[in-house]
Amino acid sequence: MISVLIADDQEMVRAGFRIILEKQPDITVVADVGDGVQAVTRARELRPDVCLVDVRMPGLDGLEVTRQLAGQTKVVVVTTFDLDEYVHTALQNGASGFLTKDAGPALLVEAVRAAAQGNALISPQVTVRMLAHFARSTDKTDVGLLTGREKDVVREVARGLTNQEIAAALYLSLSTVKTHLTSVHGKLGLRNRVEIAAWAWRTGLVTR
Repeated sequence: MISVLIADDQEMVRAGFRIILEKQPDITVVADVGDGVQAVTRARELRPDVCLVDVRMPGLDGLEVTRQLAGQTKVVVVTTFDLDEYVHTALQNGASGFLTKDAGPALLVEAVRAAAQGNALISPQVTVRMLAHFARSTDKTDVGLLTGREKDVVREVARGLTNQEIAAALYLSLSTVKTHLTSVHGKLGLRNRVEIAAWAWRTGLVTR
């Protein structure tokens, strides 16, 4: 069971997230709080597997909460504002994901599960915009290590698709997509899908 703490200054948002998450058989919400100070305090008391944290909160903002909790629990930043400075600061502070609030229930659930497993997930539109900066480099190192199908999966990761969307796009089973990603992790020494996507842009495997 994945335990989750929700931190957002809007009660309706907290309630909505709780409903979405508690419908899942493998996720339980252990607390929801309305400010950053409570987020840090309760997270240290309850030791949840994952914290969902808004950026703009009273007391401490979500970026500072992420910095203080990094290494103790997995933090996924969920916000209305997908400003580049927020994305970069959140990831630098140790976030295990960055979602916009319009990402949808399925992506929210997948982000929680990904974080709990030690991976990272970023909203597709944010991923593509951020990682496109890597397209300036054309280092082809290690591209030849991947099979053709592994490259196909990596391209879709770099475009911001979830595992379910990749499976549908490539006519593969979800388990096959996960198997390919596990192989890519091992071959390239990359820790999560964010690093896979960055590698794909950097090597020129994806250019647009």
